[in-house]
Amino acid sequence: MSLSQTATTSFKVQLLQGVHNFGPTSPDTFKIALYTANANLNAATTVYTTSDEVTGTGYTAGGKTLSISVSPTSGNNLSNVPTAYVSFSNISWTGATFTARGALIYNSSEGNKSVAVLDFGSDKTVNNDTFQVIFPVPDANSAIVRIS
Repeated sequence: MSLSQTATTSFKVQLLQGVHNFGPTSPDTFKIALYTANANLNAATTVYTTSDEVTGTGYTAGGKTLSISVSPTSGNNLSNVPTAYVSFSNISWTGATFTARGALIYNSSEGNKSVAVLDFGSDKTVNNDTFQVIFPVPDANSAIVRIS
């Protein structure tokens, strides 16, 4: 199986259909679920799945709710290309014992539709400690969700 870091294809189509609301007024609820290296998540992933989701102390199926840290905005990236972007606050699981290889960001307000797959690059193991997902700098070059 494999994880491929990407915004999912269905998410891109659904943006044009007006499915996802990132705010600032009454935004949808976005969540992040963690997965093992056995997960098959990529551009073709359309919805949240429990298949190969992390299990262990401190983790609940479905993951956690994300907070939008930067509402949709825009700026120029390093290539001076106008870019729209949105970002989330870092998230953590305390007292956790599990191993995760990646994550799925999904919209629980809209039938658990997928947004993006994250690949951590290798297994990340925590043993009775805090597991964190730290999002990149929320700007036109690095925000976790951006359109150029």
